[in-house]
Amino acid sequence: MSLFKARDWWSAVLGEGEEFDQGCLCVGDVDNSGSGCDKVVVGSYMGMLRIFAPHASKPAEQTVADAQLLEVQLRDPIIQVEVGKFVSCSELLHLAVLHPRKLSVYAVSGTAGNVEHGDQYQLRLVYEHNLQRTACNMTYGPFGGVTGHHFICIQSMDGMLMFFEQESYAFGRFLPGFLLPGPLCYCARTDSFITVSSTRQVECYRYETLAVATDADTRQDSEQQSKSSGKRLAVSWLLVLGEQALDIYVPSASPMASSIFVLGERNLFCLRDSGQIRFMKKLEYNPSCFLPYASVSEGTTNVLLGNHNNMLLVYQDTTLKWAAQLSCVPVAVRVANFLELKGLVVTLSSEGHLQCSYMGTDPSFFTAPKVEAREVNYDEVDAEMKALHKVIREATKNQVILFSLFVFIGSGSQVVVAFSAFLNGHYTPADLTGDIAVSYSSPTGVPRVAQCKFVLPLRLVCCPTSASKNSKYKITVDTNKPPVNLNEVFPGTSAEDKEGNALAFQFIAGSRVTVLASKTSQRYRIQSESFEDIWLVAKELVQRFDRHFAKLGVKDFRNSFSGPIPLAEYFETVDHHFELRVNAQKYQDLLSERAVQFRAIQRRLLTRFKDKTPAPLQNLDTLMEGTYRQVIALADAAEENRACLVQAFSRLRSATHLLILLVSLWQGLSAEQTAILEATLLPLLQDTPQLGWEESVDAAVSHLLRTCLSRSPKDQAISLSTMQLSMPKDTSRLKKHITLLCDRIGKGGRLSLSSEANVPTPVMLPGQDRPNGGQRSRL
Repeated sequence: MSLFKARDWWSAVLGEGEEFDQGCLCVGDVDNSGSGCDKVVVGSYMGMLRIFAPHASKPAEQTVADAQLLEVQLRDPIIQVEVGKFVSCSELLHLAVLHPRKLSVYAVSGTAGNVEHGDQYQLRLVYEHNLQRTACNMTYGPFGGVTGHHFICIQSMDGMLMFFEQESYAFGRFLPGFLLPGPLCYCARTDSFITVSSTRQVECYRYETLAVATDADTRQDSEQQSKSSGKRLAVSWLLVLGEQALDIYVPSASPMASSIFVLGERNLFCLRDSGQIRFMKKLEYNPSCFLPYASVSEGTTNVLLGNHNNMLLVYQDTTLKWAAQLSCVPVAVRVANFLELKGLVVTLSSEGHLQCSYMGTDPSFFTAPKVEAREVNYDEVDAEMKALHKVIREATKNQVILFSLFVFIGSGSQVVVAFSAFLNGHYTPADLTGDIAVSYSSPTGVPRVAQCKFVLPLRLVCCPTSASKNSKYKITVDTNKPPVNLNEVFPGTSAEDKEGNALAFQFIAGSRVTVLASKTSQRYRIQSESFEDIWLVAKELVQRFDRHFAKLGVKDFRNSFSGPIPLAEYFETVDHHFELRVNAQKYQDLLSERAVQFRAIQRRLLTRFKDKTPAPLQNLDTLMEGTYRQVIALADAAEENRACLVQAFSRLRSATHLLILLVSLWQGLSAEQTAILEATLLPLLQDTPQLGWEESVDAAVSHLLRTCLSRSPKDQAISLSTMQLSMPKDTSRLKKHITLLCDRIGKGGRLSLSSEANVPTPVMLPGQDRPNGGQRSRL
């Protein structure tokens, strides 16, 4: 074991598929135990709040379960957690949890348990503030020189500083010239707030200046304020960094008095309280987090700095003193004191690897045994060496190239890599495209990454079959050129007739899709018993038509769709997906109720079993068994519904892709407009419990209807509501908005991301109708 690896004292892997960032970790005596030992508080973007009391134990013991004091699933994602004196009527420490639209302050308390399972910890909500703006980060401290209490300042995504004096909201101020939020920190020595703006300069604002500045409810009021209306918000001092900052820290220890640390993307800055640079350290790596702490040498400062090379570095001013290897990339680092050991380094990765470590060395008591002296038979050694060389040569010849930074490849040479693709479930995929990323080093040693997309063949998910004459769903594609033989467009797939007027594909995990070419017109019908299965064949047909006529030198070839848009068929897929989401929420609620009941029965049974005086169970064992069966049945039903939901979302993606294709062919949308429509109707790659497809698409479509597709400039000026995205009660509003979107596109509306007014003019091509879900196109 290397001497320069961080020595693991305690570690845990939190959750599965959760995400964490620099604000998701804090340490402190959050339960006010009075022992002087810190607790580790971790929040995740999935809304999980966990509190740990790490302690040293033997490797065979289950340290994670013993050290975890509390685990609570909150409804909203957790952006930041902090421990401080946030309650006016108490000087005890409380826990502040920042959500995107809410600030909650909790009291953590522990009570002695009645059985051997240990103490019980509870999380009690003291107060909360509903935010009118989406939060980015927060800081706290004794604003204005208050003693014994801490106030909280929250920075919103649109540049507003919201000040909360514990249970009450104080005031809000907009930062001048704001574009994007940056790190925020409070300096108690100067009673100032320090941030790094999008102009890449450090800005300092005094609390007194913020408090007396003109109040404004909106950004427009703040920007248009005049001298007669009050005092303008002025910066105390500023310093140009020339790069974006990752974090700001203002230590309060005496050796580091009048020091402000700023971690940039390539440099570490130490500033004075007046904004002057004390020293600067140029970094030769990408930093991920840092933490200044007190140094034992007078007049110097120590800094813990983590980087993306899994290293934890210790600097004394600008001199590197120690480097330790970590098992993952840290996004947050803290120093904590525990009962057995003081000054442990606590690190958290973005995947949830929580580690308490120290950067020392452990003595090794291993002594190599003495080797018995013997004579060497050189003939046997030569024979063994020849055999090993032969094995190495054979292994080198038959070496299989796998996906990892390949073997050394010369400039201009090529390497062919074979791989396999398999269906992920018993349903047709929504997309056959994939991404490839190759990392390599240039001759000068500079690391580079090359990326490209690839498309899997259609034959991978379907096979030729006999054509069907009648189907439930039918789509007709028009062209401006004479009909072609389908055998020429789909080589290798034989049609039933010699003229190539009919082709059929049987999907491995789907229905049959038939392509029929008209003998008298320039139209092609795609039909199937499943609406979403038409997508892959329709996409392949349109692309192959473009390639076929391009090879023939035809430049004015065009595919089109005469309408109407099959919205009724599409809405059937939307309703099925939403119904499964509602069922998933119902199963989750029922599981929570049964789990609470099961734990209550367990506690009562344990109390009776530990009682010295025997007492009847009063059918608690029967009730526990019945509850257990209900929990298992509900869990199985929820898992089955989850699998159906994944399949339904894939079908919804296929149906949405088909709808986008038809609208694009219907109105002849450009590639840019098609990309905007695709980003609007397909904003997610998968559903999550916190955010689903319906509410995301409804918000995106509403934005287009109020901006580029608005009927008048007056409608365009209406701002979107700031309500939080949540699962709707039904899909009627969503279907109404999608219908209105297709209607305005059909009337000549142009999809654009610019903020200019776009009042569409009715420009209809011959044979075009408004989108209608109740009719199907015919040949």
